[in-house]
Amino acid sequence: MSETPHPSSSTSDDSQQQNTLSLSDFQSVIRKMFYEKDQSRGIEGTFMWFMEEVGELSSALRDNTDRDNLEEEFADVLAWLATMANVAGVDLEQAVTRKYVQGCPRCNQAVCTCDLAWKP
Repeated sequence: MSETPHPSSSTSDDSQQQNTLSLSDFQSVIRKMFYEKDQSRGIEGTFMWFMEEVGELSSALRDNTDRDNLEEEFADVLAWLATMANVAGVDLEQAVTRKYVQGCPRCNQAVCTCDLAWKP
């Protein structure tokens, strides 16, 4: 059985590049779409919605049967993370770059060599 491409996916490299977003662009899209609601809900309410989405992602990971649902749940978690960052005034791309672009924050290696007991 062949898979049907997602409506926003494309076979050409040019179209593929037009359909991709940097982390900063994604955060801006989420801000434009939802900021007024997010701001009025506040960080506490937004965090509760984020945790609900993390729970849905957890269920999707356990089920591991519906790839489309799994992708949607990952996207939802990322969107709610961007929402919280917007409400808190954090630039996610800048924060990620600062913490991870030089390598693992603990061992400073491009490929982490920390003991498995440590979380990077």
